[in-house]
Amino acid sequence: MSQAIKIDEIPLDEINPARPELYTDENVLELFKRLRENDPVHYSEDPTFGPMWSITRYEDCVAVDTDHKRFSSSDQFGGIQIDDSIVRPPVEGVEISAFITKDQPHHAPVRKSVQPIASPPALDSFKETITQRTSDILDSLPEGEEFNWVDTVSIELTTQMLATLFDFPFEDRHLLTYWSDITTSTEGSDHFPGHEKRVEGLMECLEYFTKLREKRANGAPNFDLVSMLARDPNTKDMDPMNFLGNLLLLIVGGNDTTRNSMSASINALNQFPDEFAKLREDPALIDNMVAEVIRWQTPLSHMRRTALEDLEMHGKTIKKGDKVVMWYYSGNHDESVFENPREVKFDRPNGKSHLSFGFGIHRCMGLRVAELQLRILWQQILEKFEKIEIVKDPVRVSSHFVNGYSEMIVKVTRR
Repeated sequence: MSQAIKIDEIPLDEINPARPELYTDENVLELFKRLRENDPVHYSEDPTFGPMWSITRYEDCVAVDTDHKRFSSSDQFGGIQIDDSIVRPPVEGVEISAFITKDQPHHAPVRKSVQPIASPPALDSFKETITQRTSDILDSLPEGEEFNWVDTVSIELTTQMLATLFDFPFEDRHLLTYWSDITTSTEGSDHFPGHEKRVEGLMECLEYFTKLREKRANGAPNFDLVSMLARDPNTKDMDPMNFLGNLLLLIVGGNDTTRNSMSASINALNQFPDEFAKLREDPALIDNMVAEVIRWQTPLSHMRRTALEDLEMHGKTIKKGDKVVMWYYSGNHDESVFENPREVKFDRPNGKSHLSFGFGIHRCMGLRVAELQLRILWQQILEKFEKIEIVKDPVRVSSHFVNGYSEMIVKVTRR
């Protein structure tokens, strides 16, 4: 965060959580604390993204997330991000739609078509591949030399898994990372190339996957996301913008949570070494560790809805058509729910109740895949490394949506 931005000096009525640059520093949590305590349903206007209501308390986020009759996710109203141009960029003929930006009854059939990829049998089938790839990457890390954990481990492991889920040509797998980054990018955030360039990149994604879909629609049955979309009666005939939107949703969903939580876990290790000492003594804590890191980090800072009717919250009147933003990052650090929330605690009794995967019909479909990858990574870290030391301040992404890292320079010491 720019040194010029001092959270405690911003007047309450001038707080604008949509500013991407605020998220380059953990101190943005102080801004959310002020809102939770003083203005939990906060109105602000942004010159780029327009007016919006910020919901910052845990219970209020859950209430909005589970009230599908009064709060819409539909792309007709702008979708699930603050920035309407994510689904409706200012380029003629481009309106991107996905099942996460659909209300019932249109949401469930498409989600159901790809749900098998995250089923227990599928997870079991992935374990050996994830374990071997994780081992190979960790074994290749240079001992005693500085390197960027984000690029070398987090992005590489996540991209390899994405390639598996899509049965995507392995030599081109880094295209998936690029498409994921530009999908969620907005003005003022990292990775934003401008609206025209962004759409150009997304059209390249559509062209690439359309060729894959054509091959798999009539080929031998295969267990991958492209084949599922190509063969399911509810999705096989979807138009190009719907096909693209659902691809992008699955790419982003399989990328951001895992990638940024992998990096966050190393940040947590360096900030809270005593907790990781407990993990070494009791590896059974690993499931708690994964959930706690995901809570603490909150890979996606917000989800947005649109009010379908006038309603009251905490004495404020939200009008029909207003943009309502659930700040998961704030809710995951709500002191009334999580004791000392800015600390990582692997014995936290309610750590698994975090907001990061959402609630209700839009709860993250691939959460078990993400947890599996993180669990395997840390099982192997505990076996292979004595120390993973961050040697420079991590560089966070400038984005009000993806709460992540672009650089984390580390040195490793093997056991």
